[in-house]
Amino acid sequence: MNLFNISLQLSGFPIAKAKGLLKNVQNKNTDEFNLYVKSQKQAIVSYHLKNNSFYKNFAKNVNHEDWNSIPVMTKNDLQQPLETLLSDGFTKNNTYIDKTSGASGHPFIFSKDKFTHALTWSVIMDRFSWFDLNFNTTKQARFYGIPLDKKGYYTEKLKDFISNRFRFNVFDLSDVALENWLITFKKKPFVYMNGYTSPIAQFAKFLHRKNIILKKICPTLKACVVTSEMLFEDDKRLMENQFGVPVVNEYGASELDLLAFENRNNEWIVNSETLFVEILDDDNKELPYGEEGRLVITSLYNKSQPFIRYDIGDIGILSKKSTPKKPILEKLIGRTNDIAVLPSGKKAAGLTFYYVTKSIIEKDTKVKEFVIEQLKLDTFKIYYVSTEDLSINKANVIKIEMENYLEKGLTILFERREKLIRSKSGKLKQFSSYLNQNT
Repeated sequence: MNLFNISLQLSGFPIAKAKGLLKNVQNKNTDEFNLYVKSQKQAIVSYHLKNNSFYKNFAKNVNHEDWNSIPVMTKNDLQQPLETLLSDGFTKNNTYIDKTSGASGHPFIFSKDKFTHALTWSVIMDRFSWFDLNFNTTKQARFYGIPLDKKGYYTEKLKDFISNRFRFNVFDLSDVALENWLITFKKKPFVYMNGYTSPIAQFAKFLHRKNIILKKICPTLKACVVTSEMLFEDDKRLMENQFGVPVVNEYGASELDLLAFENRNNEWIVNSETLFVEILDDDNKELPYGEEGRLVITSLYNKSQPFIRYDIGDIGILSKKSTPKKPILEKLIGRTNDIAVLPSGKKAAGLTFYYVTKSIIEKDTKVKEFVIEQLKLDTFKIYYVSTEDLSINKANVIKIEMENYLEKGLTILFERREKLIRSKSGKLKQFSSYLNQNT
């Protein structure tokens, strides 16, 4: 039974209509597709200029013949009461309402019209089908957080039942908990794993220590889809070795859509059907394929509120192999607020030197996971989970490598913890800076 599709339809999300539109867009040839994108961009801008008071004021100087005249909006622009962002005819009662996770440091409540939300699900289901995964029929091992309030908890539990998924507790990554995860995989015919990267990576490391291949004890397993946190190449290799199935990288944003999904050729395919994605420099000028810049995204269908030239807060590169119909995300470098600012004025992507540290610290098998925080211009602190304190020698090696990559004169502190603090959603932020980014 197609419980998942039926539940969407009964909730007012026209999934059949959305799937039909998606298929129609995918079947367009190159010329037809280019015309479709141009037309849809013009249509969504015109709609909001006519029907949305917020956008009329925000984009009052738009030249309809010049896409670059359309202002870039940020999360800060949307941090206001939802009622002020809604288009005419839309209310909290006739739209899909949710809240961003706040991983960027700028949480806000957003809306989607019901057709746009159905489109989101149609794109997700289409991408999962690349690996023969079906939300209605295949059993999912789910590695996400869960609300602790009664209503939120039971709402998610109902969704889990409808979606044929079993939820694992990502807040407890002790060996006892991971052993129980393993027992569950022995008992249930999971077809795929789906969830946050860090707890799934910890499960892979546990299996490695036990010398266990997951597919051998759960032969129904076909794939593992990770999302919401950075997937490093060595972690991906470890997961694929220990799970015995492909590991697929997903990139999405709740306020928009599924942004990119890895195909069987290890290409990170950007969603060009319902979104228009640009890479812009600091002056909001579009960069050519292959160059690093800010990801700025337009939702081509959402009528309830505008997401037009919306700076999502991430930095990335589109491959030189990209085309308008098939953009390929070559690299996701990190969030714009994940930048380390140093005493000399130098700036560095926080996740890059997180990876430098990771390459050293994880050779010590006693260290399970860690995060880095920048406390001052010259002070970084590494919190790690381990059965024992990091050796003086290993700590010194990390300090030397951090200074080699960044600059001399830095203070590197270490603190061992029983477990790391995750957000309410269960995500783990690998690098955080507590500096004002204008420093």
